[in-house]
Amino acid sequence: MRGVDAGGGHPPARAICCLAGGRLIGNTMKEAEIRRLLAANLLCFFSIILTALLPAFFWDTFTVLGTHLTWLCICSVCVSTLSIILHLVLKPNVTPKRSSFAHKISRFLKCCIYFFISCILFHAIIVLYGAPLIESVTETFLFAVLLSTFTTLQCLCILGPNIQTWIRVFSKNGATSIWESSLQITTMCSILGAWFGAFPIPLDWDRPWQVWPISCSLGATFGYMAGLIIAPLWIHWNRKQLTYKSR
Repeated sequence: MRGVDAGGGHPPARAICCLAGGRLIGNTMKEAEIRRLLAANLLCFFSIILTALLPAFFWDTFTVLGTHLTWLCICSVCVSTLSIILHLVLKPNVTPKRSSFAHKISRFLKCCIYFFISCILFHAIIVLYGAPLIESVTETFLFAVLLSTFTTLQCLCILGPNIQTWIRVFSKNGATSIWESSLQITTMCSILGAWFGAFPIPLDWDRPWQVWPISCSLGATFGYMAGLIIAPLWIHWNRKQLTYKSR
């Protein structure tokens, strides 16, 4: 009979069914990936809260404001460690190619170098924006380390030490996955939070949180935490409009 293939079904109908099934599978996979992203972001969110609460049980004089440099170190180390663990467990950017042990060591060393360079660059940029050049060097550098943890380290975990990929992701419509979209949001929120945190410093309020770099580091932290929550919600809300193409 005309219009009927050997399998007994109409080709247009079969094509429509295949297309609908493919879309259903794609939407299901996207929903599952969003849930994984949300779980990972919530773990990072609550880990930052714990860095402000847990040390007080072991150190009587510990406060985020009073022992701010110590908290900066604790927060940077905890977020870095958790981010690396989540990257190894979830593998958001897994590739089919298997790399040798020597390549993995080279990649790890590259990541360490990139992170250190990022700390130096952030330190220089912060000084150019008005931070003390000679005084408070430790405070400025630890703030730069915190910013690098919220931004550069996340790029290294998801994108690897590939500058061209970084440029592509942070260009217009450059994200090719849910994780890259989340990376865009958390990075921008962290930097904007640090920038907005600098506004209260010159005001004559004589508050303890106006001491350099407390308001900026808290602004970056709150911005990063906000990005962790905003990213999966925004991606879920716009999931039907988001189309990722491999490049």
